[in-house]
Amino acid sequence: MKIATFNINGIKARIEALPRWLTEAQPDLVCLQEIKSQDESFPREIFEDMGYRVETHGQKSFNGVAILSKLPLEDVTRGLPGDEADEQARWIEATVIGPARAVRVCGLYLPNGNPAPGPKYDYKLGWMARMEARVRALLAEEMPTVFLGDYNVIPQPEDAAKPEAWLEDALFLPQSRAALRRLHWLGLTDAIRIRDPRPGLYTFWDYQANAWERGNGIRIDHLLLSPQAADLMQGAGIDKQVRAGDKPSDHVPAWVQLAA
Repeated sequence: MKIATFNINGIKARIEALPRWLTEAQPDLVCLQEIKSQDESFPREIFEDMGYRVETHGQKSFNGVAILSKLPLEDVTRGLPGDEADEQARWIEATVIGPARAVRVCGLYLPNGNPAPGPKYDYKLGWMARMEARVRALLAEEMPTVFLGDYNVIPQPEDAAKPEAWLEDALFLPQSRAALRRLHWLGLTDAIRIRDPRPGLYTFWDYQANAWERGNGIRIDHLLLSPQAADLMQGAGIDKQVRAGDKPSDHVPAWVQLAA
């Protein structure tokens, strides 16, 4: 089972690039972020014609997450528990039924948090605390689970080409990184880092200042695996070449292969 994450930065803007990558990469399931579309406006027919079931949790012009799956899905739920007043579309869950076993997937678009300090950063840290509570609840069920998406957190200096440029940014502040480490301490495995500890692995290059051409990237899209999912891992990677394509997102897909 190949499971991927991809922040597409607008489904309308990526209406050609996303199907092209799906055809090339052939993921069984992909969690999308920043679809920037309401549910009824999402162009589901394009992906249904490619064999994908489409589940969305959309929001007009901002945020929005989705799941595209060639495999059967059960128990699809939308929204991160813990704050009924939170209307931002940033979390979607489902159980995917693989040939060998079922896997729970949680697709997320974690808040950016800038400017920090401030209310947006407070929201980011509060959201991460709510996520930690949800992770604890799902780990207690001892089901293979993958928490994947745009975390908007740079875990370590080696995850940025120029870490010194991010010292005051919400993506790299100590509180953000500590909140991510707390997820790791629960027993989650970073699928990309466990396979390749070298620096220079990035998933995002800004559109500004020729970041892609200069290699000025950061790694903020992560796939964290429960112990049961980590035991099934067969491979993982980043599809860096997508950033060089026509009308690319500023993010690229990352993926994990499970024996499921």
